[in-house]
Amino acid sequence: MIFLYKILKKGEVALKKIFCLGILFVFFVALSVPVFGQDSVTIGANLEMTGGVAAYGQMENEGVELIRELIGTEVLGKKVEYVVVDNKSDKVEAANAAMRLIDKEGVIAIIGSATSGNMLAAGPICEEKKVPQISATATNPLVTQEKKYSFRATFIDSFQAVAAAQFAYEDLQGKTVAILSDIAQDYCVALGNFFKDAYEKKGGKVLIVQNCKTGDQDFSAQLTTIMNINPDVLYLPNYYTEIALICRQARDLGYEGKILGGDGSDAPELIAIGGDAVEGFYFTAHGDTQKALTEIGQKYFDAYRKKFNKEPGVFGALAADAYLIIMDSIKRANSFEPEKIAAAMEETKDLEVTTGIVTIENGDALKPVVVKQVEGGQVKLLGTVAVK
Repeated sequence: MIFLYKILKKGEVALKKIFCLGILFVFFVALSVPVFGQDSVTIGANLEMTGGVAAYGQMENEGVELIRELIGTEVLGKKVEYVVVDNKSDKVEAANAAMRLIDKEGVIAIIGSATSGNMLAAGPICEEKKVPQISATATNPLVTQEKKYSFRATFIDSFQAVAAAQFAYEDLQGKTVAILSDIAQDYCVALGNFFKDAYEKKGGKVLIVQNCKTGDQDFSAQLTTIMNINPDVLYLPNYYTEIALICRQARDLGYEGKILGGDGSDAPELIAIGGDAVEGFYFTAHGDTQKALTEIGQKYFDAYRKKFNKEPGVFGALAADAYLIIMDSIKRANSFEPEKIAAAMEETKDLEVTTGIVTIENGDALKPVVVKQVEGGQVKLLGTVAVK
């Protein structure tokens, strides 16, 4: 009996070893199965959900969530999961978020950061890992320059600046300009410099360039200097918080001239923070959410109003555009391989998205520039600028 018991125990041990080896085998096979062997794929988002420009990230996330509801969450027979990592409006966090999305979440593409600085921070990681990122709203030309895996769903700063300079000189009849730029942000510095060059080529005179930094609360010194030289137009190539605060202090100090900004102004918080001080404020923007140019655009705007009970913002619409570009690229590539998706994104042509029709060229989107103005506490469309 003892002998038989030992034989049975040995057999039990052997069976346990075989069982354990079987589990390990299944585990390693599961790890090695390519995306095509899985039931789902993942698209990531590296967004500013908290921090200094959280309004951008939150609007963009809303846009992605909504467009997923409208077009469905399947492509090439697989379910598309969506995961967001908060970069906290910080460049270091944006780089970390890109790394986490690629290495931990295994994403096949990323809806990149809203701001140029954060896109630039994540860029080298996406290039090294060969995973495409596409920003809804980053406009600095450097974001895509000499890169294979960084894209954008909107126009670049240099084009926007030319349109703004033309509008300031011809439509606002501004012959002199002062610029107050946030030197802590790549976007602001670049847009300000491009505007200065374009405005002077038009024949206008830039009287002075003053600087501030993200998070500043007091702009009285810069504004006093600017008011002493009395420019026709004050140009603010900044984000909405600083713009709103500058407008409030400028009006408090008695400045009565025209104030113009860029697409960084295009957030509801501009009016919420600036109040009456931003009345009459002009800015260039990516598009208009009142009059859709495409069928999917009208569906998106109608659905947004119904779901959120508020007017859609262009940042959310552009994020929806970025998602549509990714999905279209997967279909045309007929692949879930990030490298093939990136190649297809570069070949995007005349694609109907929520804000109009987009073509990608060298990573950049070819799209029109619109001009808006705050009037009666609301943002109104003035028209588009045909750059000369």
